[in-house]
Amino acid sequence: MYENLAINKAKLRTQNGEHTAREIAQQPDVWLGTAELVLQQRGELDSWLKPLLERHNLRIILTGAGTSAYVGETLAPYLTRVMERRVEAISTTDLVSNPQDYLLRQQPTLLISYARSGNSPESVGAYDLADQCVDDCYHLVITCNRNGKLAARARSGNNSYSLLMLAETLDQSFAMTSSFTAMLVGTLEVFVPGTGQVETLAGNTRTLLETRLDIVRVLAQRDFRRVVFLGSGGLRGIATEAALKMLELTAGKVDCNAESPLGFRHGPKSMLNKSTLVLLLQSNDSYCRGYDDDLLEELRRDGTTDWISCPADLVDTCGLKDAWLALYYIVFAQLLAFYKSLALGITPDNPCPTGEVNRVVQGVTIHPFTTGNRR
Repeated sequence: MYENLAINKAKLRTQNGEHTAREIAQQPDVWLGTAELVLQQRGELDSWLKPLLERHNLRIILTGAGTSAYVGETLAPYLTRVMERRVEAISTTDLVSNPQDYLLRQQPTLLISYARSGNSPESVGAYDLADQCVDDCYHLVITCNRNGKLAARARSGNNSYSLLMLAETLDQSFAMTSSFTAMLVGTLEVFVPGTGQVETLAGNTRTLLETRLDIVRVLAQRDFRRVVFLGSGGLRGIATEAALKMLELTAGKVDCNAESPLGFRHGPKSMLNKSTLVLLLQSNDSYCRGYDDDLLEELRRDGTTDWISCPADLVDTCGLKDAWLALYYIVFAQLLAFYKSLALGITPDNPCPTGEVNRVVQGVTIHPFTTGNRR
């Protein structure tokens, strides 16, 4: 059964990979459940959100830390296009350290915060700083933990709406998988509802999980020491998240990079050698796809590496917009990182058992910010 990613349960338990395997495999069901969850709250959401969106001077910031930040980086280009207004992705780690560079006091702002646990110091820190530094600030909190500090903050504020993801998205494993994709789907269903894309996506991804696992597993067993993920627009955000998944689940033993196909030629291409794997996350936009195809032809012609993979070749994803296609790609990347972790003898549920890196970030002190801090 694919819920174990084609690995015996007892072996998964021995390898400490049960949570990660389940949380990767459950995603098609989670996405459909998330769409239904948003639909059930549609009236309440619209009542709160529509008056804000009618304000043409409203600034929209998508924020989070680490993987949660890449929700915003993946979605901002697409939402900017379909909503015909500027949507920005700014991480909480930037907002907390440099609020004066990102927050504008007289600009009405909707801060959309993403968090799996909602307990990282930056999550609440960015929420509070936005209220402090912006006179007219609103918060849409999208989180997987109803008991987290961020959810509690949103419940106590009269300028906030808390959209809680399904309980099963509060990933128990170290790496964020279904939590990340659920928050991404939730945002798409809030701002661009009724497209039918989630059903197509779930079907495509089930095909990957049910019939293509051996292909991904064999790819992970190759002796690559470097991997680069390439994607344009919002797919650049998903490429960055894919690189982080590989880095996390292999405990840093695989060197990872992310770039756009055009940007790759401007220096990063020098990382290519016979031990480099290239993952090209091709766009479904015909104009953008031309640049992807040009680079693919160039890489094959150069012959610097023989390991070039195009995940779109495994499943028919023609009907998906890039923001939705990104979700199929990240599941492929999660699978690749999971199988590579096992191939290296690393435990996916806790790839860093010595504690240098933690499931919820620790050791961050949020310093008081006053106007005297401004420079």
